[in-house]
Amino acid sequence: MHPTRIFKTPDELENAWNLYKESLKQEALEWVKIQYVGKEGQRMEDPLKLPYTMDGFEVYCYKNFGTVEQYFKNKDDYYNDFVPICSYIKKEIRTNQITGGMLGIYNPSITQRLNNLVEKNETTVVSEQPLFPD
Repeated sequence: MHPTRIFKTPDELENAWNLYKESLKQEALEWVKIQYVGKEGQRMEDPLKLPYTMDGFEVYCYKNFGTVEQYFKNKDDYYNDFVPICSYIKKEIRTNQITGGMLGIYNPSITQRLNNLVEKNETTVVSEQPLFPD
């Protein structure tokens, strides 16, 4: 038995995605960077840009619509018609995080780890037998 779909069409899921992105703009007003500017040290509050995250989208949907994890997992191929929009959402999240990290808006090292962009170095150590042992 398949669960009841909270989103009947991919367009409905895309609409929820767009509502999530709008909600981040409102939520950003609560997250501010405080700076003291000028000779007088005038206090300035700059709202921060919040990154798109899969967890954030799932929490937003859970609070407003219901669970969406099944659309992305597509168990038993029940959500095949949602694969393109789910793929698009994941790529938009990744693009937002990488671009934000490259521009220094988001923490670059966290962005790297979240998106598996960590540089890997391989070191080989060769131990040789001495010609004349002690």
